[in-house]
Amino acid sequence: MQVASYLKLSVGVALATIALKTGAWWWTGSVSLAADALESLVNLAGAMFALAMVSIAARPPDEDHPFGHHKAEFFSGGFEGVLIIAAGLGIAWAAAHRLMDPQPVEGLGLGLALAVISSALNGGLAWAMLRKAREHRSMALEADARHLFTDVWTSAAVVAGLIGVWFTGWLWLDPLLALLVSLNILREGVHLIWRASQGLMDEALDAPSQAAIHEVLVRFTQADPVRFDHIVSRHAGQRRFVDLHMHMPANWSLGQAAALRNAVERALMQAVPGLRASIQLLPSDVEAHFDDPKDLM
Repeated sequence: MQVASYLKLSVGVALATIALKTGAWWWTGSVSLAADALESLVNLAGAMFALAMVSIAARPPDEDHPFGHHKAEFFSGGFEGVLIIAAGLGIAWAAAHRLMDPQPVEGLGLGLALAVISSALNGGLAWAMLRKAREHRSMALEADARHLFTDVWTSAAVVAGLIGVWFTGWLWLDPLLALLVSLNILREGVHLIWRASQGLMDEALDAPSQAAIHEVLVRFTQADPVRFDHIVSRHAGQRRFVDLHMHMPANWSLGQAAALRNAVERALMQAVPGLRASIQLLPSDVEAHFDDPKDLM
């Protein structure tokens, strides 16, 4: 199943959980269940936006975007983060009002059953989506999966709190729990926005990928009289990039240098899936200084 298919499934599951949680809230009158239902509405909006961004990211390069549209996925992560924060603030507002004026909750048996069913749906989907996100390095899918996991923990906390209300009769437990849930939701929203911002600012590749690149380059320097420098990397959505210079003996023919460069590029792309390598050829006695302020003018 492809990334877009998982997001379509997420939209369907969001609709189902909205129905279940709204029914639980209507049946019990619990503010924490109402907060849980509100977060599912945010899940639906987030999944739909993520689906749109994944579709844009999959477009091939064109005249206006010669490097592709991969960064569109980071907009999805940031948008979901904003939605999560909005939901957290709304839940906190409703919980604070109910904490000042606790209301009885009724029909907890059915309400809790509906909440548990919806949580199980979200949990199963979120686990599958997170595995797929790591496989395809999809920020949009990861953001939606983490959003669903937030929903799962929210539902678990709500269920635990309502069971406490059932056994103790302490009505203030319901809004207090909703308030605590809102804080957790806000934390997750801030984290997603941070992750998205780092991607939009051309963050370097992760440490394991950089280590794999280094290992490949060391192997070639041991076999040939070449050296590599100015190694810079970045990632954009599912695509990863590395640019570097390969210095070689000045008396090499262009064909000999190009053949080795092609071998290095192939080795790098095999070592790091989804990598696009770009290597500039230079004689051993020539240096390029991109950090010189004059080069930025």
